[in-house]
Amino acid sequence: MSDTQPTPPTETLPDGAIPAATLVIMRPSDSGGPDEILMVKRSTTMAFAAGAVVFPGGRVDPDDYRVARLYGLGVDEADGAARVAALRETLEETGLAVGWPGLTESDVADVRKALLGGTLLSDILAARGDRIALESFVPFARWCPNFKEARTFDTRFYAVAAPPHSHELTVEEAEHSHIFWASAKETLAMADRGDVSVIFPTRRNLERLALSTDFSGFSAHSRQFPVELITPWIEERDGGTLLCIPEHLGYPVTSESFERVRRG
Repeated sequence: MSDTQPTPPTETLPDGAIPAATLVIMRPSDSGGPDEILMVKRSTTMAFAAGAVVFPGGRVDPDDYRVARLYGLGVDEADGAARVAALRETLEETGLAVGWPGLTESDVADVRKALLGGTLLSDILAARGDRIALESFVPFARWCPNFKEARTFDTRFYAVAAPPHSHELTVEEAEHSHIFWASAKETLAMADRGDVSVIFPTRRNLERLALSTDFSGFSAHSRQFPVELITPWIEERDGGTLLCIPEHLGYPVTSESFERVRRG
């Protein structure tokens, strides 16, 4: 490899990028190994990342901004709305209530059903008199890949410790087909064997997560690096075409052969 350091292009948000959020939920492993992470497999009928294994999350809705203004902790509007979207989408997609300390397990199914039926989160919170703990989410990345063959999402990444729960988690079948817990290293091994498919941002973040053994360690790691917009770029190097990301944001792998990359 060349000693030349890759130079990222000037940070610009692609026109039409859709605000989104994703949540890395970590829990201790029963085996005593590295923390497990909640993963969902997207339905093969989805327009974006069909059949890929991803972290729970989705696009930011208008009501998420309202909730952030009412229940946020003074973070900027876009960050607050993304945290709300991560909470809401995770509950809708998996049935796990994260960052919602007042929501008991006996109420989760009804609240999830209401959200999926179109009831606004702001109305649910107002009716219940609950607060949400957006401060429990640890921001660690922001990605906006600009691949012409895929939708463009401006996605903020957060990590959080899994809350205690005894009910079975299930996918929202319109968007996902499978749900499972596995360590970052285990999911990467599954991808290497061809058992699962991961898109470029998911793989890079799994590699970064694999550097830490637990949520506490990953939180400490995250605090060492800034959260800057990552828009991967193509670079010709040593006779090959690589898809690259910046080298100063905590990622152990910062380039991959463009021919091998799954982009969306």
